[in-house]
Amino acid sequence: MGKAVAQRGAGPPLALELLVHGVGGTTPQEMLDDPSVVRVTGDETAGIYRRREDADAEARPAEYQDRPVAEAYSWCNLTSGNSARALWLVLLPFMVANLAHWMRPAATGRSASLRTYGVLVRLVSLSLTVLLVAAACEVALDLVAWQCAGAADCARDKSWLGFLSAGHGGWWSAPGRRLALAALVPTALTGLLWWLSHRTWSAYESQPPVRRPVREDDPEAGARPALCLPGFWYGRRLVARLRAAHTAAGFLTVAAALAAAATRFDRKPGGSAALDAVGWALEITLVGSGAFVVWVVCSRGRSETDPDDRLDRAVVRYLPGAALGVLGVAVVHAAWSRPGWTSNGLLPGDETFGVIALVQGTLVLAIAATAWRLRSGAPDDRAALRGLGGAAVAMLACALGSLMSGGVAQRVADWLDDNGTPGMGDGPIDGPPVVLSWQAAVIPVLLLALLVLAGLFVRRTWRGARRELPGVRASHPGEPEDTSRSRRIAGTLAAAELTDCAPWFVGITAVITLVLGGGAVLGAWTTGEVPGEAGEGAPGLIAATAQTAQALGSWLVGLVFILLIALGRRAYRDQGARRTIGILWDVGTFWPRAAHPFAPPCYAERAVPDLSWRMSTWTESTGGRLVISGHSQGSVLAAAAVWQLDRRTRRRVALLTYGSPLERLYGRWFPAYFGPRPLRALHREVHCWRNLWRRTDPIGGAVLPRAEEEPQVDRGPLRDPLAYGRTAQHPLPAPILGHGEYQADPVFGEERAGLLARLPEVPQQRGTAADAGAPAGQAAGASPSLPAEPPAPAPDQDVSGRSSE
Repeated sequence: MGKAVAQRGAGPPLALELLVHGVGGTTPQEMLDDPSVVRVTGDETAGIYRRREDADAEARPAEYQDRPVAEAYSWCNLTSGNSARALWLVLLPFMVANLAHWMRPAATGRSASLRTYGVLVRLVSLSLTVLLVAAACEVALDLVAWQCAGAADCARDKSWLGFLSAGHGGWWSAPGRRLALAALVPTALTGLLWWLSHRTWSAYESQPPVRRPVREDDPEAGARPALCLPGFWYGRRLVARLRAAHTAAGFLTVAAALAAAATRFDRKPGGSAALDAVGWALEITLVGSGAFVVWVVCSRGRSETDPDDRLDRAVVRYLPGAALGVLGVAVVHAAWSRPGWTSNGLLPGDETFGVIALVQGTLVLAIAATAWRLRSGAPDDRAALRGLGGAAVAMLACALGSLMSGGVAQRVADWLDDNGTPGMGDGPIDGPPVVLSWQAAVIPVLLLALLVLAGLFVRRTWRGARRELPGVRASHPGEPEDTSRSRRIAGTLAAAELTDCAPWFVGITAVITLVLGGGAVLGAWTTGEVPGEAGEGAPGLIAATAQTAQALGSWLVGLVFILLIALGRRAYRDQGARRTIGILWDVGTFWPRAAHPFAPPCYAERAVPDLSWRMSTWTESTGGRLVISGHSQGSVLAAAAVWQLDRRTRRRVALLTYGSPLERLYGRWFPAYFGPRPLRALHREVHCWRNLWRRTDPIGGAVLPRAEEEPQVDRGPLRDPLAYGRTAQHPLPAPILGHGEYQADPVFGEERAGLLARLPEVPQQRGTAADAGAPAGQAAGASPSLPAEPPAPAPDQDVSGRSSE
């Protein structure tokens, strides 16, 4: 920017358009409509690009008086650039649970309920970590080391199990030593999760935010939305604390699996009194350690008012190590010589999965009750599921965790059981716990219900298209009617409206999943048998249905597991497939990791500071005007970045959003952060804001549909297609644009020019924002007489949407 500063005063200030793409990874070349681009700042992960001919535009301001300089911020590699990110598919349940934290209803003066909501979501997240590690224990300890290695018929054809086989008679053949060796698998998995979380924490959450001063007596301090707060995009302390707790929970889960098997044998007649005493001490330690882990998870939430640089060093440093030490004691205790100990049946502790499912269901119901109480204080009819969206999504996170855990267990059991059906007694092993078979058996029922729901939505779309058809036909007076084209347009309009029905689809799916999951646990605990065996003796249709559901469900969960592995492998090798999967991360990892430390990292913690710094430094160093132009998910990043700016910079910045999900998706699913009050607050602070939308767009919509303030933000619905038939301007049929190509509409250029014209001329200041020590969002040369940023809202004020934990 040295040239930029040198050229100040050489002519009228420049105008800059900063383009931010949406999901799917639009390239800088596509954004700038030029194959020759150059990166002007940033790195390969995320950077800002210009056309090569515009690289030194600041040195030639007179050449750009009739148009803005175009820049493109490319952030797609934050979610899909590295091939290792394909492995994030395994973390999908964790990501969904983290979303539930941010879906709480807006509330006023209910700080206790806000804290309770956060605690409950964090407990659900902790249960998912325990579930994943328990699934690894089920595969490695139960199915392989306990059942298959202990059964001659299973181990005979598996040479890799020979040294563990009970018939081998070697040192490793003892059940406890087989379990101790197999414990390396879930222990390594926990360590891998810790390493991945620590690595991304160092790259994202640990990046210190830039500071900005606050003015203590600002009358608007209580009305600032949460995304304005300096500490919102800085979760260093909480993620480190949660990572330590979840890592400890994983190690303790493995230790509990070992202790359960060993102590059950020690307490039989003739068992060793010394080993039994050690077992009691180990179990007491496990209970106390588990309670402490739960306390660590519950005792502290997010701090967003100011960046919190502190670390709970005792917890972060010593808790995982202490849990690993307890696991080491459990390994030695299990591996101790126990003459006469043999492995038959299921590994002791198989009821764990039923207990986890019961705890998760209870927590989800508690989240729903807390959300309802929060909503009652500030009802919002636009909120998804009347404010219960977080509970529904938490239920789906639990369902995904159960599906993936059950899938790997069922698939490994099918592989080890040769031609038998796990749990039916026709193979060399007993198979996974009964509750996993029941959970798999309800999957066909769930799929059937989802097919019925999908059919209802298809019917709704068909009827909607019929309703739209007369309006489409009336929209082109004087032009010949094209029935096929009219139907396509009407169908597109009707399909776009399905987005507004998505909350009810998610809600109904969550309720069905909760009921079926509860039924699976009840069936497993009351019968003690897999569905196929439990149905024996019942009327023929019931018995056949039970056997079919069990077989089909086991096949389906195994198929899901295989597809997940195949998809991850393809994405690891193929950039195109990785970009497709990256769309999922683009949407799901916008929010900071507030509930689950093993979730994929929040890319906005890099993208939002990137954008706010670019706007601050460029406007300060050039004195120019800037319009930040965001499409789809890029409009959310743009709004979040503008929220982080100080008042001086906001006076020079205009916001242009198009195809924006700010209200239609984010406002409904995350009402505390993008609901009507936060968006109205953004409108008050950013006077130059326009939003373009189309009725054919299934994602974007109006952001302030009921706003009465002037000037209006929304312009739309825009015409789509731009021409119904062939015209002089469109000699070929114009496409239905839907969610894309907003820049092809002449309205786009008109609105961009209007925003730049409305931006006031601001006197230039000396210095550059790149000077060392510049505060957050404020240039180093800022005048001290300008008002500073208002302070954070009080804990009981809702507009912020801020967690008051």
